[in-house]
Amino acid sequence: MLNVVEKFVSINGEGAHAGELAAFIRFKGCNLSCPYCDTKWASSSATDSEEYSAEQLTLWAKKTGIHNVTLTGGEPLLQKDITELITKLTQNGHRVEIETNGSVALDELASLANRPVFTMDYKLPSSKMERFMQRDNFSLLIPSDTVKFVAGSEEDLEAALEVIEQYDLTEKCHVYFSAVFGKLESSEIVRFMLQHKLNNVRLQLQIHKIIWEPSRRGV
Repeated sequence: MLNVVEKFVSINGEGAHAGELAAFIRFKGCNLSCPYCDTKWASSSATDSEEYSAEQLTLWAKKTGIHNVTLTGGEPLLQKDITELITKLTQNGHRVEIETNGSVALDELASLANRPVFTMDYKLPSSKMERFMQRDNFSLLIPSDTVKFVAGSEEDLEAALEVIEQYDLTEKCHVYFSAVFGKLESSEIVRFMLQHKLNNVRLQLQIHKIIWEPSRRGV
C-alpha cells in the first residue's frame, strides 16, 4: 500500500516538462528536513492521508486522461510499493516522473525495463542536508532526467557549480537552478550564470506559484 496525502491534475510547475498537464500523486513522509521546504505539511504526522494500492492509483491515473504522472512528496521513494506503482503506470502508457530529494539510491528504478524519469534535487549547504546526498546517483542519469539545485546564497551557487563540473552534469541531463524564496533573488542566479558562462544550465521559476497563490495546495 502507498500513503497518499493528495492527488490532483494540474500543470507541471517546474522541470523539463514545465507547463504540461500532469496527474500528481503526493506521498506522505520525508527523510530530510530542509528549512525552506514548501511541502513540510506532507511529512507531518498530523496530516491526513489515505492508503491506496498500486492498482487503485493506476486506475485513477487512467481515468484522468492525462499522459504525464508526477510522483512527489514528501519523498516518494520511501514508499515500499513505489516500484510496483511505477511499473503499472508505465505499462499503462504513462510517462512517469519522480521528484526525489537526492538522498535515496536510484539504481533499482533506473534498471527497470520501463524506466521512469528522475527529477533529482541536490541539497546545497544552506539546506543543512547536503551530507545525505547520494552522489552515486549521478552515474545513473540520462538526458531525460533533471538535477535541480535550490540555492539560498552565493555559497550555495558556488557549491552547485563545483558539483556540476565534477560530475559533468550538463553533458548527462537537464540542470536547473532555482532560488529559495526570500533568501536569494533570481536575478542573482542569472548574474552567477553569466559570470561563469553556464551554458546548458537553466533558471527555473515555479510556474504554479505565479499562476496561483504560492501556498495553495492541489495545483
